[in-house]
Amino acid sequence: MRIRDVMTKDVAYVDVNDTVERAAQLMSQYDIGSVPVCESGKVVGIITDRDITLRSVAKGTESKNQVVRDIMTSNPVFCSPDQDVHDAVRIMSERQIRRLPIVENGGLVGMVALGDVAVEPILSDNAEAALKNISEPASPKM
Repeated sequence: MRIRDVMTKDVAYVDVNDTVERAAQLMSQYDIGSVPVCESGKVVGIITDRDITLRSVAKGTESKNQVVRDIMTSNPVFCSPDQDVHDAVRIMSERQIRRLPIVENGGLVGMVALGDVAVEPILSDNAEAALKNISEPASPKM
């Protein structure tokens, strides 16, 4: 099965110069936890709800004035829509991430989330194994 068979095709995204507030609004509007970040049509980063919490809110930064570029994760991992779904699951497991931008000819064409894979009966075991690796508990820093 190819990634294009399970990916979400209509993807909300932000520009590197959009505000953190705008990214958070999109996350709220679409009930998602991450948004790809584009510059001149190319995916250059990803911003997650965790990025906003730890890199902005926890530091007391005003999200209305802070731009996405300041807190995004640069150089995100992504896949092609023609790759096998198992490749995406392996990458998510190895990198401990739940969502991957899907890029074709340099442009964003979709997103695949662990949940997209989990709902496919023939892939649910793969999703479960990946989730175990992604959700490994960490020791709290005190």
